[in-house]
Amino acid sequence: MITRTIMIFPEFHNMEVINFYRNKYDPLSDLVKPHITLVFPFQSGISNDELNSHLDSQLINIKPFEITLQGVSRHPGESGNYLFLNVVKGTESIRLIHDKLYSGALKEFFNGDPYCPHLTLGNTASIKELENAYLDASACSETFKATVNIISTEMIGRSGESIIISEYKLPD
Repeated sequence: MITRTIMIFPEFHNMEVINFYRNKYDPLSDLVKPHITLVFPFQSGISNDELNSHLDSQLINIKPFEITLQGVSRHPGESGNYLFLNVVKGTESIRLIHDKLYSGALKEFFNGDPYCPHLTLGNTASIKELENAYLDASACSETFKATVNIISTEMIGRSGESIIISEYKLPD
């Protein structure tokens, strides 16, 4: 079975700021570019063609949209101690896409957890490290703006690396 995920890879003019914090606090920073996850990693025998058809049918009426990210939040939990860069504009569009993608062919992979659009800046081993990362990143007052016009499907390689297998361009 192949492990895949569906994401937005936003292009910000000040991406180096995000990469600075990710390089410090995100163990995946060398494996995957900064992203907003729409469908979390899932293992399935569904073909890439079937998956692309699902995106075609679910995203046909979704137009390109603007996003703004600013400020950080901390999210400790059983699966990790996450530091998020918050989405402050475009959350409704991202949630709509998330909900549409978790229907039909991918419905079985939705775990029911509430979805909070974000870009992960870090995942620390302890709450104390998370608090320190949060204090550090909270000093950043940058605003990150981009237009979302591509939704990417990624395969997760043997070493955890990101391999883009398709890109869906949102219709103008």
